[in-house]
Amino acid sequence: MRSLILFQIALRNLIQARRRTGVLFIAVATVTAMLVLLQAMSQGINDNLVTAATTLSAGQINVAGFYKATPGSAAPIVTNAAEIRKIVEENTPGLDYTLVRHRSWGKAVSETGTVQAGLSGIIPAEESRFFDTLQLAKESAYVEGGRDEIIGDPRQLSEPHTMVVFANQAKKLGVRVGDVVTFKTETQVGRANTLDLKIVAVAKDLGLLSSFSFFTQRETVLELGQLDPDTTGAVWVYLKDINNAPEVMAHLREVLQSKGYRLMDYNPNPFFFKFEDVQGEDWTGQKLDLTLWKDEVSFLSWVIIAFDTVTWFLTTILVAIITIGIMNAMWQSVRERTREIGTMRAVGMSRVQTLWLFLFEALLLGLFSTVAGAAGGVLVALAVDAADVHAPIEAMASILLSDSIHLSVKPGTVLTAIVFLTGFTGLSALWPAIRAALLQPVKALAHIE
Repeated sequence: MRSLILFQIALRNLIQARRRTGVLFIAVATVTAMLVLLQAMSQGINDNLVTAATTLSAGQINVAGFYKATPGSAAPIVTNAAEIRKIVEENTPGLDYTLVRHRSWGKAVSETGTVQAGLSGIIPAEESRFFDTLQLAKESAYVEGGRDEIIGDPRQLSEPHTMVVFANQAKKLGVRVGDVVTFKTETQVGRANTLDLKIVAVAKDLGLLSSFSFFTQRETVLELGQLDPDTTGAVWVYLKDINNAPEVMAHLREVLQSKGYRLMDYNPNPFFFKFEDVQGEDWTGQKLDLTLWKDEVSFLSWVIIAFDTVTWFLTTILVAIITIGIMNAMWQSVRERTREIGTMRAVGMSRVQTLWLFLFEALLLGLFSTVAGAAGGVLVALAVDAADVHAPIEAMASILLSDSIHLSVKPGTVLTAIVFLTGFTGLSALWPAIRAALLQPVKALAHIE
């Protein structure tokens, strides 16, 4: 009952000091909205990274490896691909599906430009996720004076000697749908080989990962590299729950070793970072290399780390400003209400109750303003995400890992922002509340403003 009375008095005091309350309300709500928006953008970047990585560069778990014909060579291919894929499918708990992706590296040459890029070979009939995730770019996005409409169809990759490129690559090469690009590479025995590939679609950029990724069908990569049909670049494993990937990868390592396959020591880096180490090792034949999706894109982890660092740096500054503002406001409130405090203490209010009265005022102010600010931040985030706002500059698109601004709101992060800032608002009022509680009733009643 006493707590309810203190609550009512605190609410009345906030209403009476409506000007001061309004200023603090706006300040705390603004900080909360900014924190929610920053967290939504950070989560959006993370979502973009997972989507781009597990579409373009890696499965949730990757069973790849190197084949060495001589101790000084290293080819990023997996032999006995069909058998390994079968073992993986039969021994992966929580398996959703598997894919095989072939890898090649070389130079794409058009009449007006060249681009160094990785060429990924896919089996179109198995790649529904790839086609569902890929978003095509309007011709005007990569061709000056082009039509403001989407041209091409990525599912034409089922036709021989075809290729899908991304908008930034199309700009550099000066090509559009229907043009032919010559792709040059080296075979595993060091011979040069070329093929003319027809562009059947141009996709929207997916940040840095799409800047060096071309896509063609599996048979094209085999032909370019003069590879055996029972080889692949990697078996990609997708689980029903991506969070189980580390445990499942450890299990697959044990299974493959028990089947007689040699494995490389776990190295959480992309496969192309490992060439030098593998070439320096004194072994021949094949060794499998198992990694997680985040290992294959670990060179991009700085994007999320940097953005999160900036987020918390800005939040710290804003919270410090709000803390100073609340403390000053509470100090002013104590000075203005000194005689009122003396009266309440004289009629029986204890020091603890006086302390809680001021803390209730701060906590109520914090709760109302953070809820309002969080609601506003969520609405803005949802509106921006629904509007599919285009990233204004290429550098920003590289950081966002998408050519549009994606904001993702998670209920847990919104609740965390509300609890954190409400609690901080209460702590900011703690010292003024203690000083109010320590006032002597006689001296407080004699106070002259």
